Amino acid sequence: MNSLDYILGKIKDAVSSIDPSSVEKFIETILESKTIFIYGSGRSGLVGQFFAVRLVQLGLDVHFVGDMTTPIIGKNDLTIIISRTGETMSGVQTANIARRVGSSVISITSYRSSKLAHASNMIIDIPFYSDHESSEHAPMGTLFEDSVNIFLDSIIPTLMKRLNMNEQAMRKRHAIWV
Repeated sequence: MNSLDYILGKIKDAVSSIDPSSVEKFIETILESKTIFIYGSGRSGLVGQFFAVRLVQLGLDVHFVGDMTTPIIGKNDLTIIISRTGETMSGVQTANIARRVGSSVISITSYRSSKLAHASNMIIDIPFYSDHESSEHAPMGTLFEDSVNIFLDSIIPTLMKRLNMNEQAMRKRHAIWV
């Protein structure tokens, strides 16, 4: 088996295993939120930034926690935190602070019993595979990060439909460098 086939198969398995009612609630929460904050550390943070860009292109008010221009998280906001282990201290602290001020917190993690999961209102559970094959074909957190990225991109068409948005409208919010 080559690495590409292995990775693609594991991503499909992981994303397909997400509870459809959780996906629907996640989408509804995004659409109901005035302001959305996203956080992740390392590669999980990069995946979060990818998603933040798509949400901005949809016209939503989105900020990445830690950027210099990010406002303070407030009551009735949504905070999405991505962490495979759910034990990254900065993610757990962000969740605790966000909940304390009244923000809804959704964690995307592989560990439902993690500190992050306990600090969250809702969990999107992305299975993480760790075996000899995964270390050979997709080392470290590759499968989690790729699965989260595909999952988040897969809900964009639904958000587009519910926001009555099309690609032409999204392109108007696409970064253009001159």
